Amino acid sequence: MNLRAFTAERLNFHSWIKGSVNDVLVPIEAYHLYDPFGRRIKHETRFQYDRIPAVVELCIQAGVEIPEYPSRRRTKPIRMIGRKVIDRGGLIEEPQPGISANPSSLIDLDTHGACGRFPPPPPSDIPKIAQETMDAYETVKLGVTKLMDRYTVKACGYCSEVHVGPWGHNAKLCGEFKHQWRDGKHGWQDATVDEVFPPNYVWHVEDPKGPPLKGGALKKFYGKAPAVVEVCLQAGAQIPEKYKPMMRLDIVVPESEEAQLVA
Repeated sequence: MNLRAFTAERLNFHSWIKGSVNDVLVPIEAYHLYDPFGRRIKHETRFQYDRIPAVVELCIQAGVEIPEYPSRRRTKPIRMIGRKVIDRGGLIEEPQPGISANPSSLIDLDTHGACGRFPPPPPSDIPKIAQETMDAYETVKLGVTKLMDRYTVKACGYCSEVHVGPWGHNAKLCGEFKHQWRDGKHGWQDATVDEVFPPNYVWHVEDPKGPPLKGGALKKFYGKAPAVVEVCLQAGAQIPEKYKPMMRLDIVVPESEEAQLVA
């Protein structure tokens, strides 16, 4: 079948499939560095560095010990004049990654096929799990915000690449459309929390078992929320007040004919 003809027949309608954890929590990866102030990653050496979740890399640099991903711990401050490093304590050889006593620790970081690794919970436990998930989501977001106040994180202004460190890497991986003249170089700037721990916004559905949402003129009446919040709300969790205005819980969605009469 001609793919272009098939796309035209869909008339911009989505082709829905079963979602995964990565559709709810968007995975943002970054290079792991033994020494963030050490040698800068070059395009030719990019395969010598592991890619791990950016939140995990941020936690490692903040003090979390994972044997597979060692990190240099400094006892003396780095001396800088402006943006130039005067004394970084010397360059040392990176140690070989260790072997964890619990091999499953790295598997827990992998979200691929996560739903298949755990049996479905009984229906009576779903509201409790939803509330724990909602609380954990807020805890992680608050923790990332606090860590980013202390540790520098850079984000590309053209694509979704994130780098945890005082300056970005030199790997030419930016393929943003209409910016090919940059030869793949990233445009680094200070990252925001939503770039490191991005919320995937979805339409709020008042009745999950009801009819599908209608597009057109009614679209402006529907609220949105991060996918995690929407899933937890539908599962029976109490959501924070800050999300309720975004979800427009106090707005009555009119019928299609009534929407044309709304100013």
